[in-house]
Amino acid sequence: MGKTHARIDGRLREFIAEQHLFFTATAPLADDGHVNVSPKGLAGSFAVLDDRTVAYLDLGGSGAETIAHLRENGRITVMWCAFTGPPKIVRIHGRGEPVFRDDPRWDELLPHFGDEFRGRTDLRAVIVVTAERISDTCGYAVPYLDYREDRTLHTQRFARETEESFSAYCEKKEHVGFSLDGLPGLPLPLPPRTT
Repeated sequence: MGKTHARIDGRLREFIAEQHLFFTATAPLADDGHVNVSPKGLAGSFAVLDDRTVAYLDLGGSGAETIAHLRENGRITVMWCAFTGPPKIVRIHGRGEPVFRDDPRWDELLPHFGDEFRGRTDLRAVIVVTAERISDTCGYAVPYLDYREDRTLHTQRFARETEESFSAYCEKKEHVGFSLDGLPGLPLPLPPRTT
């Protein structure tokens, strides 16, 4: 049976920290717009900031649907599934905001993530989500899946980029400056990083 939680603490916080993968879902306001679901999972790129706020790093390589939707309406759902151990699904329905590289909060947010992310050139934004509803459900139909290890391809690919080459990459890539539906995505050229 599902349960609603007042805050992200105790076993709920432990459950989130143990998961290697989470999903985000956003949508534009237009009824004919594209709904977006994204898998996320690079170790160290997610943090619980307090009992009602979470954040994750938005890294280069994909489009900017989530950012575009958040800039338009702020709605987001973050979901975790237990693929091992007792079955469970946790969802945070909330309001999200992209914090870009030139935002004064950037320097305050980065220490919440692994040290390996501080020097990365492919950081585009920090997505901050304030929970409006926190719930869990059984997850009885979620299959068992064994975690082996993180993929290193993304990190290796973007380790070759400088600030200048990564900004140029983003400017050339389709659906980064604007979403599939034409909503503003990342500010281009990318704002300079403060750290």
